[in-house]
Amino acid sequence: MNNAIRLSVRTLVEFLLQHGSIDNRYAGADRAGEGSRIHRKLQKEAGAGYAAEVFLSRTVERDGFTYIIEGRADGIFEEPGGFVIDEIKTVTVPMEHIRADYEPLHWAQAMCYACFYARQNTLSAIGVQLTYYQADTDEIQRFRRTYSLDELEAFFDGLLEKYRPWAELTRDWAVLRTQSLKALAFPFPAYRPGQRRLAAGVYRAIASGSRLFCQAPTGIGKTLSTLFPALKAMGEGKSGRIFYLTAKTITRQAAQEALSILRPGGLRLKAVTLTAKEKICPMPKTDCNPVACPYAAGYYDKISGVLSGLLRGEDFFTREAIEQAAAAHEVCPFELALDLSLWCDLIICDYNYLFDPVVYLRRFFDGGPQDYVFLIDEAHNLLDRARDMYTASLKKSEVLELKKAIGKSDAPLARALNRLNTAMAALRKQCGDEAVFTSKEPLEDFNRALARFSAYCDAWLEDHRDGAAHDALLPLYFEVRFYLKITELYDSHYITCVYRKGSEVQPKLLCLDPSAFLDNAMKRGKAAVLFSATLSPAGYFIDVLGGGEEARYAALPSPFPRENLCLLSACHISTKYTEREKSLNGLCALLYEMVRAQTGNYMVYFPSYQYMRQAYELFHEQYPQVETLLQTADMDEAAREEFLSRFQDAPETTLLGFCVLGGIYSEGINLQGNRLIGVAVVGVGLPQVNREQEILRDYYEESRGHGFAFTYQYPGMNKVLQAAGRLIRSERDRGVVLLVDSRFSRRDYRALFPVHWSGARRIYSTEELRKSLEEFWRQPHFD
Repeated sequence: MNNAIRLSVRTLVEFLLQHGSIDNRYAGADRAGEGSRIHRKLQKEAGAGYAAEVFLSRTVERDGFTYIIEGRADGIFEEPGGFVIDEIKTVTVPMEHIRADYEPLHWAQAMCYACFYARQNTLSAIGVQLTYYQADTDEIQRFRRTYSLDELEAFFDGLLEKYRPWAELTRDWAVLRTQSLKALAFPFPAYRPGQRRLAAGVYRAIASGSRLFCQAPTGIGKTLSTLFPALKAMGEGKSGRIFYLTAKTITRQAAQEALSILRPGGLRLKAVTLTAKEKICPMPKTDCNPVACPYAAGYYDKISGVLSGLLRGEDFFTREAIEQAAAAHEVCPFELALDLSLWCDLIICDYNYLFDPVVYLRRFFDGGPQDYVFLIDEAHNLLDRARDMYTASLKKSEVLELKKAIGKSDAPLARALNRLNTAMAALRKQCGDEAVFTSKEPLEDFNRALARFSAYCDAWLEDHRDGAAHDALLPLYFEVRFYLKITELYDSHYITCVYRKGSEVQPKLLCLDPSAFLDNAMKRGKAAVLFSATLSPAGYFIDVLGGGEEARYAALPSPFPRENLCLLSACHISTKYTEREKSLNGLCALLYEMVRAQTGNYMVYFPSYQYMRQAYELFHEQYPQVETLLQTADMDEAAREEFLSRFQDAPETTLLGFCVLGGIYSEGINLQGNRLIGVAVVGVGLPQVNREQEILRDYYEESRGHGFAFTYQYPGMNKVLQAAGRLIRSERDRGVVLLVDSRFSRRDYRALFPVHWSGARRIYSTEELRKSLEEFWRQPHFD
């Protein structure tokens, strides 16, 4: 369809009609998390004659454009006077604050649905009803208006006329972008080994609308190998917008660098990098209202002109570019990036913009599945992130501290906090003599107490929009609301834990298995590619990341010569917790033998800070001639950078860095060439045994029959592989990986080794290590 403009009703209305300032001062915004449940409740109560979630669409040919505007009306029903469109809105403000003109955008959205339905059914007039539901008190307020079809047509025509300049911008850009994508060539003379196979797999997954899980070793060029075929598929009309989702800033930078490599080849693409509000906010305190922030004042009145200028002048909006534009036009950089994203072909962002139940991008994902493509980088990180996203907890101490801070300045609020404190104190009794109480069922009485507290806060915050008490209450209020949201999702994938320690009580809704949530999130798009250097065993990751039965899997070999890696497994030392003390001397001797064999930079990874420090102190005492570095738990950004800066290319002396397995230096860092020539991994990386890990083990044992493997072994080996992957980052890199633990000789662990580790050699003494290293470093190295 030529010059097709497809928009949701909500997007069209909000983009054209929203005005005024950004204002986060409590104003009873919709509780989006509860909206679906409440909609179903009201729709069911309306009876058999009430048609719920009715899809409506209007296609209009105008000015050379084909507008396809669509959405779902919450309800349609017929009365003796005619048909009525029902638009349901969930609010948290007290119902006495809701008036007919509470939010004009609500009327505008319902009027579009009414226009579509009346035209389709040749109705001369139709009713429009706004139904407001107060989430905490269950109160309902309805407002009704009747419109003629002529009135609705005139309103809708006015929207399209107002949108025409933006349609022209979209059309002109789509032609330019598509031409560039069709002509785009791979930016290097040849593919690396395995790189073409990865690119082809990504292209096929997008074309067929499937999910691909791919383990691609470090150095294969994963970012370019996924982004390039996705762009080619877009140019051929096989996909829509691309989301490049990452867990860390460094991988977002990798995506930006890939675009920079493609640009000289003629790439024209609108791309934006989204940055968290707290990081990009230019104000000392993030307080998004026109009184506290000049960047919030009049935002919606300014933004149309700002967007038009930026989109006509730039293609790629990095964090730095957005910050500069926001400062120049005095608009919020966070909201500017979000609004720019509506006009961008590629969005580079954190996992949470797709998967988080609260902060996901509703502007893209609330309108039903679209032809989006999700490229999910470093996907091995997604499981733990997802568990955190869907887990909620509260602390009694926070309630008590806030109550004390409020004191006598607001007696009613203090009483409400006291009631919540009492409800949390009651949970302590359920723990009995134990430190924790667990249940597979939610705490219904406690949840009701939370709902009452939340309802009180809604009313209080509406009447107290600023001040010290307002600012002090908001963090707890949002924590309570998030906890209540998670109660709406609570099912067999959850367990309730109540922890007691002294006077502290902490109820926690622990998400054990987020796979269903991840699956549902990925269903918002057409295709998903999840890739990482460590994504095995295949069945495990497909299962826990919600891949589904139809997911495809590919494991690519290392593109680098095997002779460049000396992989040794020291099988005579046990690093089990009970045997660490007596193995320290032998461990330090191995480390010294590794670093003395060749001058250069090395890293050794330990399963805990305590074990690392013990080994560090003993090694420093026994081998003071070796320069060492120690990772600490309190390192800030500057300290982290200083640590890495010590790993210089072609050093004249040897350096050994002591690091924690699974920490900031065990993945995501890129020390090519002689900046790193050796890595030792101490232990098999098993997560620390604690109550929650054991609960998780029981869950997977019951549901999958592989409790230990799913909870300990597979995540542990993933950390080992990530740490070892810091070595051999390019075709010219050469070095040694030393695995230290007797368990690496066991069949179940060696079965988890990647293909390019098949030549691992077992050693049983420092003497064997010395001979192996002498032999490896004697071999000629051809650049």
